[in-house]
Amino acid sequence: MTDITYNQVYAVGAPIVLFMIFFEVLASSWNKKSYYNKGDTFCTIGLLLGNIAMVYALKGLTLALHFYVFQFKLFDIFQSMPLWTNWILAFILIDFIFYIYHRMSHRVRFLWAIHMSHHSSEEMNFAVSFRQAWFGPLSKIPFFIILPFIGLDPTIIAVVGVISTLWGIVGHTQIINKLGPLEWIFNTPSHHRVHHGANEQYIDKNYGNLLIIWDRIFGTFEPEKESARYGLVKNVNTFNPIKITFMGWKEILDDIKQSKSLSHSLYLFFGPPKTKE
Repeated sequence: MTDITYNQVYAVGAPIVLFMIFFEVLASSWNKKSYYNKGDTFCTIGLLLGNIAMVYALKGLTLALHFYVFQFKLFDIFQSMPLWTNWILAFILIDFIFYIYHRMSHRVRFLWAIHMSHHSSEEMNFAVSFRQAWFGPLSKIPFFIILPFIGLDPTIIAVVGVISTLWGIVGHTQIINKLGPLEWIFNTPSHHRVHHGANEQYIDKNYGNLLIIWDRIFGTFEPEKESARYGLVKNVNTFNPIKITFMGWKEILDDIKQSKSLSHSLYLFFGPPKTKE
């Protein structure tokens, strides 16, 4: 158990994030570069509000589910370790599960239909980190439920999850250059710019959130060598958050309607998305 709550983390993190956005806007003006687009930012707010609604609708259920599964944990090793080791392992394990979830969100079509809204922005700024899918919190549940099942304390999972989310905001910017030796271990802004790039060599690369080591290990790492073209290969051309949220699902259903077999329909749903077309 931990005395720290995710509400306390948000209370500390929220002012920092607001200052980051304010500073980025000032830097944008100072450098005479347009990092923010009004229509895109309002779209991000619309997507964020839907995501927050889903988070609060599922928060109690998710935490209760984690505590329920925790009763049947496979290992007691975490409880016999010092608390600080639990925190370190939580950061590492949550980041690894996130890597798997994030990679599958790019390679499984129905998960991409959810996640694509985050990549639909043609901008790259701190605010884009809040461009979260409405159904994202729901899609994460089957992946992260493994953590309490292997014996990680649900309260630590919740707090570390929030801290990791706040770290993810840092990667969404163009005002921070490469960070030297940190580039080898952490998912820096440089690495995450690659992830958001629609350049052919950048597609489906750099899935990590806190750490970049998973990408280096599993062959999905790509360094930033040229400026990224942000957005999708085929951009959505709309700032309507509702259209963006359901656009991928409509494409799946349209394809399934034309399918001539159940196996092909299942492939259209669970197979790879058309991200490179």
